[in-house]
Amino acid sequence: MSRKLKELIVGEFAQRYGTAREALLVNVVGLSGTDANRLRRELRARKLELHVIQNRLLRRVLASRPLAPLAGLLHGPCALITGPNGAVEAAKELVRLAPEFPALELKFGLPEGFEQPLPLAQVAALRSRIELVADVLSCAVSAGRRVAGAASAPGRRVAACIAAIVAKLEKGESIVKAA
Repeated sequence: MSRKLKELIVGEFAQRYGTAREALLVNVVGLSGTDANRLRRELRARKLELHVIQNRLLRRVLASRPLAPLAGLLHGPCALITGPNGAVEAAKELVRLAPEFPALELKFGLPEGFEQPLPLAQVAALRSRIELVADVLSCAVSAGRRVAGAASAPGRRVAACIAAIVAKLEKGESIVKAA
Protein backbone atom coordinates (compact mmCIF):
# COMPACT_ATOMS: atom_id res chain seq x y z
CA MET A 1 0.00 0.00 0.00
CA SER A 2 1.50 3.33 -1.02
CA ARG A 3 2.14 6.16 1.41
CA LYS A 4 -0.40 8.37 -0.36
CA LEU A 5 -3.11 5.71 -0.05
CA LYS A 6 -2.30 5.19 3.64
CA GLU A 7 -2.55 8.95 4.23
CA LEU A 8 -5.95 9.00 2.51
CA ILE A 9 -7.19 6.09 4.64
CA VAL A 10 -5.87 7.66 7.85
CA GLY A 11 -7.47 10.99 6.90
CA GLU A 12 -10.83 9.32 6.21
CA PHE A 13 -10.86 7.41 9.48
CA ALA A 14 -9.56 10.43 11.40
CA GLN A 15 -12.60 12.33 10.15
CA ARG A 16 -14.88 9.48 11.14
CA TYR A 17 -13.39 8.64 14.54
CA GLY A 18 -11.61 11.88 15.43
CA THR A 19 -14.39 13.14 17.72
CA ALA A 20 -15.70 9.75 18.87
CA ARG A 21 -15.53 9.36 22.64
CA GLU A 22 -16.51 5.71 22.92
CA ALA A 23 -15.98 2.55 20.88
CA LEU A 24 -15.64 -1.23 21.15
CA LEU A 25 -12.97 -3.63 19.91
CA VAL A 26 -13.88 -7.11 18.66
CA ASN A 27 -12.26 -9.84 16.59
CA VAL A 28 -14.30 -11.04 13.61
CA VAL A 29 -11.59 -13.10 11.88
CA GLY A 30 -13.08 -16.51 12.74
CA LEU A 31 -16.47 -15.67 11.19
CA SER A 32 -17.42 -17.14 7.83
CA GLY A 33 -18.38 -14.72 5.07
CA THR A 34 -22.07 -15.45 5.59
CA ASP A 35 -21.84 -14.95 9.35
CA ALA A 36 -19.85 -11.75 8.92
CA ASN A 37 -22.52 -10.35 6.60
CA ARG A 38 -25.28 -11.42 9.00
CA LEU A 39 -23.46 -9.76 11.90
CA ARG A 40 -22.97 -6.55 9.94
CA ARG A 41 -26.66 -6.57 8.97
CA GLU A 42 -27.69 -7.06 12.61
CA LEU A 43 -25.42 -4.24 13.72
CA ARG A 44 -26.54 -1.95 10.89
CA ALA A 45 -30.18 -2.49 11.93
CA ARG A 46 -29.22 -1.05 15.32
CA LYS A 47 -27.26 1.82 13.71
CA LEU A 48 -23.88 0.38 14.71
CA GLU A 49 -20.88 0.44 12.39
CA LEU A 50 -18.20 -2.25 12.25
CA HIS A 51 -14.91 -1.42 10.55
CA VAL A 52 -11.89 -3.66 10.17
CA ILE A 53 -8.82 -1.47 9.90
CA GLN A 54 -5.13 -2.34 9.95
CA ASN A 55 -3.90 -1.97 13.54
CA ARG A 56 -1.00 0.21 12.49
CA LEU A 57 -3.28 2.63 10.65
CA LEU A 58 -5.83 2.63 13.48
CA ARG A 59 -3.09 3.46 16.01
CA ARG A 60 -2.17 6.44 13.86
CA VAL A 61 -5.83 7.53 13.68
CA LEU A 62 -6.43 7.19 17.43
CA ALA A 63 -3.25 8.92 18.56
CA SER A 64 -3.95 12.06 20.64
CA ARG A 65 -7.71 11.62 20.30
CA PRO A 66 -10.33 10.59 22.89
CA LEU A 67 -10.06 6.92 21.82
CA ALA A 68 -6.25 6.86 22.29
CA PRO A 69 -6.42 4.36 25.23
CA LEU A 70 -7.73 1.73 22.79
CA ALA A 71 -4.58 2.02 20.67
CA GLY A 72 -2.54 0.07 23.22
CA LEU A 73 -4.95 -2.86 22.98
CA LEU A 74 -4.67 -3.34 19.23
CA HIS A 75 -3.02 -6.77 19.18
CA GLY A 76 -4.07 -9.35 16.66
CA PRO A 77 -7.07 -8.92 14.38
CA CYS A 78 -9.35 -6.10 15.57
CA ALA A 79 -12.50 -4.44 14.36
CA LEU A 80 -13.84 -1.16 15.72
CA ILE A 81 -17.55 -0.77 16.50
CA THR A 82 -19.17 2.61 17.06
CA GLY A 83 -22.72 3.88 17.18
CA PRO A 84 -24.86 6.87 18.11
CA ASN A 85 -26.38 5.28 21.24
CA GLY A 86 -23.11 4.77 23.09
CA ALA A 87 -20.69 1.98 23.88
CA VAL A 88 -22.79 0.49 26.69
CA GLU A 89 -25.83 -0.06 24.44
CA ALA A 90 -23.59 -1.45 21.69
CA ALA A 91 -21.84 -3.78 24.16
CA LYS A 92 -25.19 -5.07 25.42
CA GLU A 93 -26.20 -5.77 21.84
CA LEU A 94 -22.94 -7.59 21.10
CA VAL A 95 -23.26 -9.72 24.23
CA ARG A 96 -26.79 -10.58 23.12
CA LEU A 97 -25.56 -11.51 19.61
CA ALA A 98 -22.45 -13.44 20.77
CA PRO A 99 -24.22 -16.83 21.12
CA GLU A 100 -25.39 -16.59 17.49
CA PHE A 101 -21.79 -15.98 16.35
CA PRO A 102 -19.51 -18.25 18.42
CA ALA A 103 -16.39 -17.19 16.49
CA LEU A 104 -16.95 -13.53 17.44
CA GLU A 105 -14.38 -12.56 20.07
CA LEU A 106 -15.48 -9.72 22.35
CA LYS A 107 -12.37 -7.79 23.38
CA PHE A 108 -12.56 -4.32 24.98
CA GLY A 109 -14.69 -1.22 25.12
CA LEU A 110 -14.12 2.39 26.08
CA PRO A 111 -17.34 3.97 27.38
CA GLU A 112 -17.60 7.74 27.60
CA GLY A 113 -16.25 9.10 30.86
CA PHE A 114 -13.77 6.25 31.39
CA GLU A 115 -10.05 6.83 30.97
CA GLN A 116 -9.10 3.17 30.58
CA PRO A 117 -10.77 0.50 28.44
CA LEU A 118 -12.72 -2.29 30.13
CA PRO A 119 -13.40 -5.85 29.00
CA LEU A 120 -16.47 -5.79 26.81
CA ALA A 121 -18.51 -7.93 29.24
CA GLN A 122 -17.94 -5.31 31.94
CA VAL A 123 -18.99 -2.53 29.59
CA ALA A 124 -22.23 -4.42 28.88
CA ALA A 125 -22.89 -4.66 32.63
CA LEU A 126 -22.73 -0.86 33.05
CA ARG A 127 -25.83 1.29 33.08
CA SER A 128 -26.52 3.13 29.85
CA ARG A 129 -26.71 6.91 29.57
CA ILE A 130 -30.51 6.79 29.39
CA GLU A 131 -30.69 4.72 32.59
CA LEU A 132 -28.35 7.12 34.38
CA VAL A 133 -30.37 10.16 33.30
CA ALA A 134 -33.54 8.41 34.48
CA ASP A 135 -31.93 7.80 37.90
CA VAL A 136 -30.91 11.45 38.25
CA LEU A 137 -34.37 12.64 37.24
CA SER A 138 -35.97 10.17 39.62
CA CYS A 139 -33.89 11.55 42.51
CA ALA A 140 -34.79 15.13 41.60
CA VAL A 141 -38.49 14.34 41.22
CA SER A 142 -38.67 12.30 44.43
CA ALA A 143 -37.36 15.25 46.46
CA GLY A 144 -40.00 17.48 44.87
CA ARG A 145 -42.70 14.91 45.61
CA ARG A 146 -41.70 14.83 49.25
CA VAL A 147 -41.85 18.61 49.52
CA ALA A 148 -45.23 18.68 47.77
CA GLY A 149 -46.52 15.89 50.01
CA ALA A 150 -45.38 17.71 53.14
CA ALA A 151 -46.97 20.96 51.94
CA SER A 152 -50.28 19.33 51.05
CA ALA A 153 -50.61 17.04 54.11
CA PRO A 154 -52.31 19.63 56.39
CA GLY A 155 -54.74 20.51 53.61
CA ARG A 156 -55.62 16.84 53.17
CA ARG A 157 -56.35 16.51 56.88
CA VAL A 158 -58.66 19.55 56.84
CA ALA A 159 -60.40 18.18 53.72
CA ALA A 160 -60.88 14.80 55.43
CA CYS A 161 -62.41 16.50 58.50
CA ILE A 162 -64.79 18.52 56.30
CA ALA A 163 -65.77 15.35 54.40
CA ALA A 164 -66.50 13.61 57.72
CA ILE A 165 -68.68 16.54 58.90
CA VAL A 166 -70.59 16.56 55.60
CA ALA A 167 -71.16 12.80 55.83
CA LYS A 168 -72.54 13.13 59.41
CA LEU A 169 -74.80 16.03 58.44
CA GLU A 170 -76.17 14.10 55.45
CA LYS A 171 -77.05 11.21 57.76
CA GLY A 172 -78.83 13.64 60.08
CA GLU A 173 -76.39 13.26 62.96
CA SER A 174 -75.40 16.25 65.07
CA ILE A 175 -71.89 17.57 65.24
CA VAL A 176 -70.53 17.75 68.79
CA LYS A 177 -67.33 19.54 69.69
CA ALA A 178 -64.79 17.17 71.22
CA ALA A 179 -63.54 18.13 74.64
